This record gives sequence, C-alpha cells and structure tokens, in this order.
Amino acid sequence: MVLALLSYMSYIACMLSIRLGKGMEDRLERVARRTGRPKSYYARQAIEEKIEEMEDLAVAIERLENPGRTMTLDELAKELDVELGS
Repeated sequence: MVLALLSYMSYIACMLSIRLGKGMEDRLERVARRTGRPKSYYARQAIEEKIEEMEDLAVAIERLENPGRTMTLDELAKELDVELGS
C-alpha cells in the first residue's frame, strides 16, 4: 500500500502543462477520440520519442567529435579471434 502511494505521488509530481496551437489540439483530439486513449497518452509518447531521438543525436555527435579508437575489419576479427569468410 505504501509503495503504491509513493508511486502515485511520484507520478503526480511530474505533471506538465503545454500550449498547443488549435490545429495540433484538433489533431490530438481526433486521434484520442478515435482510439479511446487520453490525449495525455499521445503527448507522453511524443515527448518520450523526441527525448530518445535527441539523446541518440547527442551520443552520435559526441562520437563524431571524439571518435576514439578505430580499426580495420581484419584487426577487429583478429582481436575477437574470428575468421572472416572469403
């Protein structure tokens, strides 16, 4: 019971209010009505996907700026002790 209450309280603490243009609000409303899901479900999904995309982009940029060690395929095969097919 206490764990469920704490989980609920942490969920409540993360509420967010956003302003949408009329067109976006209408689109969101139509999708929610068609699927029977709340608008907040789709807003949360969109935010999660965008954050993941931005995190992936940050990692890619970091690796481009600081590539670290590189090796040829033959060097990698030798390090992993595998034979490459001919």
